[in-house]
Amino acid sequence: MKTEASALIDSRISELADWRGQMLARLRAVIHQADPEIVEEWKWRGVPVWSHEGIVCTGESYKAAVKMTLAKGASLEDPSGLFNASLEGNARRAIDFHEGDDIDETALAELIRAAVALNVASTGKRGRKKT
Repeated sequence: MKTEASALIDSRISELADWRGQMLARLRAVIHQADPEIVEEWKWRGVPVWSHEGIVCTGESYKAAVKMTLAKGASLEDPSGLFNASLEGNARRAIDFHEGDDIDETALAELIRAAVALNVASTGKRGRKKT
């Protein structure tokens, strides 16, 4: 069953009738492949959010980029060097994807799984928590 948030994310992808919509859809697919239990949310007046025991990441679209921000990215290992934005913060890290960029889906899925594991470890629970 599709949630209201999932339907809103579908609409956002459709509204972005260019490479940005395609990129957001690809990122979304990688997120779900990495964690089939991920929960889709819609926050802050129109930002797609993926959560599991807290926010894992967001997917924002701008004119020249689709930005995936990992809420606790500063605490994650990034052996593939995916993070390329918001590098100065104490908590978040982001990846800006531009038109024509390839996605290292394997490395991105590993980063998503690490973010989920960090959330689960920090809550001390094994199940999902609504955010």
